[in-house]
Amino acid sequence: MALKIRVLGSSAGGGFPQWNCNCRNCDGVRRGTIAARARTQSSIAVTDNGEDWLLVNASPDILAQIAANAELQPARRVRDTGIAAVVTMDAQIDHVTGLLMLRERGTPLPLYTTDAVWQDLSTGFPITSILAHYCGVEHRRIALDGASFSVPELPRVTIDALPLSSKAPPYSPHRDAPEVGDNIGLMFTNTATGKRAFYAPGLGALEPHVLEAMRAADLLLVDGTVWTDDEMIRLGLTKKTGKDMGHLAQSGAGGMIEVLDSIDRAGVQKVLIHINNTNPILIEDGPERRILAEHGIEVAHDGMSFEL
Repeated sequence: MALKIRVLGSSAGGGFPQWNCNCRNCDGVRRGTIAARARTQSSIAVTDNGEDWLLVNASPDILAQIAANAELQPARRVRDTGIAAVVTMDAQIDHVTGLLMLRERGTPLPLYTTDAVWQDLSTGFPITSILAHYCGVEHRRIALDGASFSVPELPRVTIDALPLSSKAPPYSPHRDAPEVGDNIGLMFTNTATGKRAFYAPGLGALEPHVLEAMRAADLLLVDGTVWTDDEMIRLGLTKKTGKDMGHLAQSGAGGMIEVLDSIDRAGVQKVLIHINNTNPILIEDGPERRILAEHGIEVAHDGMSFEL
Protein backbone atom coordinates (compact mmCIF):
# COMPACT_ATOMS: atom_id res chain seq x y z
CA MET A 1 0.00 0.00 0.00
CA ALA A 2 1.33 3.45 -0.87
CA LEU A 3 2.08 6.16 1.61
CA LYS A 4 -0.21 9.00 0.55
CA ILE A 5 0.26 12.65 1.45
CA ARG A 6 -2.38 15.30 0.76
CA VAL A 7 -1.60 19.01 1.04
CA LEU A 8 -4.59 20.47 2.89
CA GLY A 9 -3.15 23.98 3.15
CA SER A 10 -0.03 25.46 1.57
CA SER A 11 0.01 29.06 2.81
CA ALA A 12 1.77 30.63 5.76
CA GLY A 13 -0.20 32.19 8.62
CA GLY A 14 -3.15 34.30 7.51
CA GLY A 15 -3.71 32.34 4.32
CA PHE A 16 -3.74 33.77 0.82
CA PRO A 17 -5.18 36.27 0.36
CA GLN A 18 -4.71 37.37 3.95
CA TRP A 19 -7.93 38.89 5.29
CA ASN A 20 -6.46 42.35 6.03
CA CYS A 21 -3.70 42.57 3.43
CA ASN A 22 -3.75 44.60 0.22
CA CYS A 23 -0.25 43.85 -1.02
CA ARG A 24 0.14 43.25 -4.74
CA ASN A 25 -0.43 39.52 -4.36
CA CYS A 26 -3.48 39.66 -2.10
CA ASP A 27 -5.14 42.47 -4.05
CA GLY A 28 -4.31 40.77 -7.33
CA VAL A 29 -5.77 37.38 -6.44
CA ARG A 30 -8.96 39.03 -5.14
CA ARG A 31 -9.39 41.04 -8.34
CA GLY A 32 -8.23 38.28 -10.65
CA THR A 33 -5.47 40.46 -12.08
CA ILE A 34 -2.63 38.01 -11.37
CA ALA A 35 -2.23 34.33 -12.19
CA ALA A 36 -2.43 32.94 -8.67
CA ARG A 37 -4.69 30.66 -6.68
CA ALA A 38 -6.00 31.15 -3.15
CA ARG A 39 -4.51 28.99 -0.39
CA THR A 40 -5.43 28.00 3.14
CA GLN A 41 -3.02 27.76 6.04
CA SER A 42 -0.32 25.11 6.14
CA SER A 43 -1.28 21.52 6.93
CA ILE A 44 -0.91 18.05 5.43
CA ALA A 45 -2.63 14.70 5.97
CA VAL A 46 -0.94 11.29 5.72
CA THR A 47 -2.46 7.82 5.22
CA ASP A 48 -1.43 4.28 4.31
CA ASN A 49 -4.92 2.90 3.61
CA GLY A 50 -6.86 5.85 2.18
CA GLU A 51 -9.36 5.96 5.06
CA ASP A 52 -7.48 6.67 8.27
CA TRP A 53 -5.50 9.90 8.14
CA LEU A 54 -2.90 11.48 10.40
CA LEU A 55 -3.48 15.23 10.42
CA VAL A 56 -0.17 17.10 10.60
CA ASN A 57 -0.91 20.47 12.19
CA ALA A 58 -4.47 21.66 12.69
CA SER A 59 -4.79 25.03 11.02
CA PRO A 60 -7.51 27.64 11.64
CA ASP A 61 -8.82 26.62 8.19
CA ILE A 62 -9.40 22.97 9.13
CA LEU A 63 -13.17 23.00 8.49
CA ALA A 64 -12.70 24.36 4.96
CA GLN A 65 -9.93 21.82 4.39
CA ILE A 66 -12.14 18.93 5.48
CA ALA A 67 -14.90 20.18 3.19
CA ALA A 68 -12.45 20.32 0.27
CA ASN A 69 -11.09 16.80 0.89
CA ALA A 70 -13.87 14.23 0.99
CA GLU A 71 -11.48 11.52 2.20
CA LEU A 72 -11.37 13.23 5.59
CA GLN A 73 -15.15 12.67 5.94
CA PRO A 74 -15.68 9.05 4.83
CA ALA A 75 -19.26 8.82 6.24
CA ARG A 76 -18.97 5.22 7.44
CA ARG A 77 -21.28 6.05 10.37
CA VAL A 78 -23.76 8.75 11.37
CA ARG A 79 -20.91 10.61 13.08
CA ASP A 80 -17.56 9.91 11.45
CA THR A 81 -14.17 11.35 10.51
CA GLY A 82 -11.17 10.16 8.57
CA ILE A 83 -8.90 12.02 11.01
CA ALA A 84 -7.53 9.23 13.19
CA ALA A 85 -4.97 11.34 15.07
CA VAL A 86 -3.18 14.69 14.98
CA VAL A 87 0.47 15.65 15.35
CA THR A 88 1.37 19.30 15.97
CA MET A 89 4.91 20.28 15.07
CA ASP A 90 4.89 23.38 17.26
CA ALA A 91 2.43 25.37 19.37
CA GLN A 92 1.94 28.26 16.96
CA ILE A 93 -1.61 29.57 16.50
CA ASP A 94 -1.44 28.72 12.78
CA HIS A 95 -0.84 25.04 13.58
CA VAL A 96 -3.02 24.32 16.62
CA THR A 97 -6.14 26.52 16.56
CA GLY A 98 -7.94 23.99 14.37
CA LEU A 99 -7.91 21.53 17.28
CA LEU A 100 -10.79 23.51 18.75
CA MET A 101 -12.85 22.82 15.64
CA LEU A 102 -12.57 19.06 16.26
CA ARG A 103 -14.29 19.29 19.66
CA GLU A 104 -17.44 17.42 18.54
CA ARG A 105 -15.44 14.19 18.21
CA GLY A 106 -17.07 11.33 20.10
CA THR A 107 -13.86 10.00 21.68
CA PRO A 108 -10.71 11.70 23.03
CA LEU A 109 -8.55 13.10 20.22
CA PRO A 110 -5.18 11.33 19.94
CA LEU A 111 -2.65 14.18 19.90
CA TYR A 112 1.09 13.70 19.30
CA THR A 113 3.35 16.47 20.63
CA THR A 114 6.76 17.00 22.12
CA ASP A 115 7.01 17.85 25.81
CA ALA A 116 7.69 21.52 24.98
CA VAL A 117 4.61 21.81 22.77
CA TRP A 118 2.42 19.97 25.29
CA GLN A 119 3.52 22.45 27.96
CA ASP A 120 2.51 25.38 25.75
CA LEU A 121 -0.87 23.81 24.90
CA SER A 122 -1.52 23.20 28.60
CA THR A 123 -0.47 26.66 29.85
CA GLY A 124 0.18 29.64 27.57
CA PHE A 125 -2.48 28.57 25.05
CA PRO A 126 -4.50 26.02 27.06
CA ILE A 127 -6.30 24.24 24.25
CA THR A 128 -6.06 20.91 26.05
CA SER A 129 -7.95 22.31 29.05
CA ILE A 130 -10.67 23.69 26.79
CA LEU A 131 -11.04 20.40 24.90
CA ALA A 132 -11.38 18.58 28.23
CA HIS A 133 -14.90 20.07 28.37
CA TYR A 134 -15.71 18.52 24.98
CA CYS A 135 -14.09 15.44 23.39
CA GLY A 136 -10.94 15.49 25.51
CA VAL A 137 -7.38 14.77 24.41
CA GLU A 138 -5.34 11.57 24.58
CA HIS A 139 -1.75 12.80 24.70
CA ARG A 140 0.80 10.70 22.84
CA ARG A 141 4.32 11.90 23.62
CA ILE A 142 6.99 12.44 20.95
CA ALA A 143 10.15 11.62 22.90
CA LEU A 144 12.91 13.09 20.65
CA ASP A 145 15.27 10.33 21.80
CA GLY A 146 16.32 9.38 18.29
CA ALA A 147 13.87 6.50 18.01
CA SER A 148 11.16 6.32 15.37
CA PHE A 149 7.54 6.25 16.44
CA SER A 150 4.38 5.03 14.79
CA VAL A 151 0.68 5.78 14.80
CA PRO A 152 -1.46 2.64 15.33
CA GLU A 153 -3.91 3.79 12.67
CA LEU A 154 -1.04 3.94 10.11
CA PRO A 155 0.77 0.64 10.76
CA ARG A 156 2.86 0.72 7.59
CA VAL A 157 4.38 4.14 8.31
CA THR A 158 7.19 5.02 10.68
CA ILE A 159 7.88 8.60 11.74
CA ASP A 160 11.10 10.27 12.83
CA ALA A 161 10.91 13.63 14.61
CA LEU A 162 13.86 15.99 14.22
CA PRO A 163 14.27 18.97 16.56
CA LEU A 164 14.63 22.27 14.71
CA SER A 165 16.12 25.53 15.91
CA SER A 166 13.20 27.79 16.67
CA LYS A 167 11.47 30.03 19.17
CA ALA A 168 8.36 29.07 21.06
CA PRO A 169 5.24 31.22 20.48
CA PRO A 170 4.92 34.62 22.21
CA TYR A 171 2.47 33.14 24.75
CA SER A 172 4.81 30.27 25.70
CA PRO A 173 6.19 30.18 29.27
CA HIS A 174 9.62 29.56 27.74
CA ARG A 175 9.42 32.07 24.87
CA ASP A 176 12.81 33.59 25.80
CA ALA A 177 14.42 30.29 26.75
CA PRO A 178 14.05 27.96 23.74
CA GLU A 179 13.69 24.26 24.48
CA VAL A 180 14.42 21.24 22.34
CA GLY A 181 11.09 20.30 20.82
CA ASP A 182 9.65 23.79 20.37
CA ASN A 183 9.58 22.96 16.66
CA ILE A 184 10.19 19.72 14.81
CA GLY A 185 10.51 18.36 11.30
CA LEU A 186 9.00 14.99 10.42
CA MET A 187 10.30 12.16 8.25
CA PHE A 188 7.64 9.69 7.10
CA THR A 189 8.82 6.28 5.86
CA ASN A 190 6.76 3.73 3.98
CA THR A 191 7.99 0.50 5.60
CA ALA A 192 6.92 -1.55 2.57
CA THR A 193 8.84 0.46 -0.05
CA GLY A 194 11.43 2.32 2.01
CA LYS A 195 10.36 5.60 0.38
CA ARG A 196 10.59 8.68 2.60
CA ALA A 197 9.03 12.14 2.81
CA PHE A 198 10.44 14.99 4.90
CA TYR A 199 8.08 17.76 6.03
CA ALA A 200 9.35 20.99 7.59
CA PRO A 201 7.21 24.10 6.93
CA GLY A 202 9.43 26.18 9.22
CA LEU A 203 13.20 26.05 8.71
CA GLY A 204 15.23 28.92 10.10
CA ALA A 205 18.57 27.11 10.16
CA LEU A 206 19.84 24.12 8.21
CA GLU A 207 21.61 22.11 10.90
CA PRO A 208 23.65 19.02 9.95
CA HIS A 209 21.02 16.51 11.13
CA VAL A 210 18.35 18.35 9.12
CA LEU A 211 20.46 18.36 5.95
CA GLU A 212 21.16 14.66 6.45
CA ALA A 213 17.42 13.96 6.62
CA MET A 214 16.72 16.10 3.57
CA ARG A 215 19.34 14.24 1.57
CA ALA A 216 17.78 10.91 2.48
CA ALA A 217 14.23 11.84 1.46
CA ASP A 218 12.42 11.03 -1.79
CA LEU A 219 9.98 13.90 -1.25
CA LEU A 220 10.83 17.24 0.36
CA LEU A 221 8.04 19.53 1.59
CA VAL A 222 10.03 22.40 3.03
CA ASP A 223 9.84 26.04 4.07
CA GLY A 224 8.80 28.34 1.22
CA THR A 225 7.75 31.33 3.33
CA VAL A 226 9.65 34.26 1.78
CA TRP A 227 11.60 34.87 -1.42
CA THR A 228 13.98 37.42 0.14
CA ASP A 229 14.90 37.82 3.78
CA ASP A 230 13.75 41.48 3.88
CA GLU A 231 10.64 40.93 1.77
CA MET A 232 8.08 42.01 4.36
CA ILE A 233 10.21 44.91 5.61
CA ARG A 234 10.42 46.38 2.10
CA LEU A 235 6.65 46.19 1.81
CA GLY A 236 6.25 48.05 5.10
CA LEU A 237 4.43 45.13 6.73
CA THR A 238 6.82 44.34 9.57
CA LYS A 239 10.21 45.19 11.03
CA LYS A 240 11.24 41.52 11.13
CA THR A 241 13.28 39.63 8.57
CA GLY A 242 12.35 36.16 7.46
CA LYS A 243 15.20 34.83 9.58
CA ASP A 244 13.84 36.71 12.62
CA MET A 245 10.59 34.81 12.13
CA GLY A 246 12.35 31.46 11.79
CA HIS A 247 12.26 31.09 8.02
CA LEU A 248 15.06 30.71 5.48
CA ALA A 249 14.59 32.81 2.33
CA GLN A 250 14.56 31.03 -1.00
CA SER A 251 16.86 33.35 -2.95
CA GLY A 252 20.36 34.57 -2.24
CA ALA A 253 23.50 32.98 -0.86
CA GLY A 254 22.66 30.14 1.51
CA GLY A 255 18.98 30.33 0.59
CA MET A 256 16.63 27.41 0.10
CA ILE A 257 17.25 27.22 -3.65
CA GLU A 258 20.96 26.80 -3.02
CA VAL A 259 20.30 24.20 -0.34
CA LEU A 260 17.95 22.21 -2.57
CA ASP A 261 20.44 22.40 -5.46
CA SER A 262 22.97 20.63 -3.21
CA ILE A 263 20.61 17.66 -2.89
CA ASP A 264 21.29 15.72 -6.08
CA ARG A 265 19.73 12.38 -5.13
CA ALA A 266 18.14 10.94 -8.28
CA GLY A 267 14.38 11.25 -8.42
CA VAL A 268 13.91 13.41 -5.33
CA GLN A 269 10.87 15.71 -5.55
CA LYS A 270 11.46 19.20 -4.15
CA VAL A 271 8.40 21.20 -3.11
CA LEU A 272 8.09 24.53 -1.26
CA ILE A 273 5.22 24.84 1.22
CA HIS A 274 4.08 27.39 3.86
CA ILE A 275 4.18 30.29 1.39
CA ASN A 276 3.62 33.77 2.74
CA ASN A 277 1.06 36.01 1.00
CA THR A 278 3.84 38.46 0.04
CA ASN A 279 5.99 35.87 -1.75
CA PRO A 280 6.23 36.48 -5.53
CA ILE A 281 6.41 32.72 -6.21
CA LEU A 282 2.63 32.72 -5.76
CA ILE A 283 2.38 34.36 -9.20
CA GLU A 284 2.36 31.37 -11.52
CA ASP A 285 3.70 33.15 -14.59
CA GLY A 286 6.19 35.35 -12.73
CA PRO A 287 10.00 35.35 -13.06
CA GLU A 288 10.51 33.85 -9.60
CA ARG A 289 8.37 30.85 -10.52
CA ARG A 290 10.43 30.38 -13.69
CA ILE A 291 13.62 30.42 -11.62
CA LEU A 292 12.24 27.69 -9.38
CA ALA A 293 11.27 25.61 -12.40
CA GLU A 294 14.81 25.91 -13.76
CA HIS A 295 16.05 24.44 -10.47
CA GLY A 296 13.50 21.63 -10.48
CA ILE A 297 11.57 23.05 -7.53
CA GLU A 298 7.77 22.96 -7.31
CA VAL A 299 5.36 25.19 -5.37
CA ALA A 300 2.74 23.45 -3.23
CA HIS A 301 -0.94 24.25 -3.63
CA ASP A 302 -3.99 23.12 -1.70
CA GLY A 303 -5.14 19.69 -2.83
CA MET A 304 -1.73 18.59 -4.12
CA SER A 305 -1.15 14.85 -3.59
CA PHE A 306 1.86 12.55 -3.44
CA GLU A 307 2.31 8.78 -3.27
CA LEU A 308 5.43 6.99 -2.05
